[in-house]
Amino acid sequence: MAEPNWRLAGKRDRLMERARILHRIRAFFMDRDFLEVETPHRVPGNAPEAYIAPVPSGDWFLHTSPELSMKRLLAADYPRLFQICRCWRAAERGNRHLPEFTMLEWYRAQAAYQILMDECEALFCALAPQGRIRRQGRDIDLGPPWERLSVAEAFTRYTDTTARQALAENRFDELIACEIEPRLGWDKPCFLTDYPAELAALARKKPGNPEVAERFELYIAGLELANAFSELTAPEEQRARFAREEAQRLQAGQAPYPVPEKFLAELAHMPPAAGIALGVDRLVMLLTDAATIDEVVAFTPEEL
Repeated sequence: MAEPNWRLAGKRDRLMERARILHRIRAFFMDRDFLEVETPHRVPGNAPEAYIAPVPSGDWFLHTSPELSMKRLLAADYPRLFQICRCWRAAERGNRHLPEFTMLEWYRAQAAYQILMDECEALFCALAPQGRIRRQGRDIDLGPPWERLSVAEAFTRYTDTTARQALAENRFDELIACEIEPRLGWDKPCFLTDYPAELAALARKKPGNPEVAERFELYIAGLELANAFSELTAPEEQRARFAREEAQRLQAGQAPYPVPEKFLAELAHMPPAAGIALGVDRLVMLLTDAATIDEVVAFTPEEL
């Protein structure tokens, strides 16, 4: 007789805590009059983004995010939406990455990205009512307000160059990953805000400063948890940005990708809005002080 799967059995406490976290997330949004939705996982195409590789499924693709479908619902006058779903991205595997993972996304009409920062603070107050968590031996204060640090300020504080210069030298992602990200969010969570407009394919440019977009990422204990922005609602500008992303994909040797025409057609009807994607597996890692993402999911791809 085969031995029981002791590794799987050893995950029991974290899997039970994961289920409690998902229950609290749903309660948080239901209490705030958000509608929970389910959109298709298999789609004709995703938003073309240079650095995200979709997984084919027959003639279509598995979704990399429910973003486009949820925005079509926004355009059809659903003002507050959330979804917890599986997503797929090829070639993503590491201590913090899985090719199949769980995403929480929520959208709010008539709002900008600052509202989402406040909502993140409130969500964590609901998930960790004790007001602090312990991560890798250090206590992190979750009490609002959290730090707001612009990308430009972060480059000044943690590197020997500017964000613009790093972009020009093709070192932006390297410096974010190696010099900036590991230092963020150790005393309090940190919102890294106002990314260069070139790095925000679906975000609105900041009024009064079009060189940056109204986008932020949330970091806690050096862990990137969420990506959010005020939504771009101009169809022609969005089409042009998709074309630029597709050109980068083709230049990198990737296969041609379909343009999401139905999304672009309905974008003109979308109200001003803000949206955010938060990685649930990483959230569970953080709240249970797990060292790797493997510890907070029942099965990794290698275990199937």
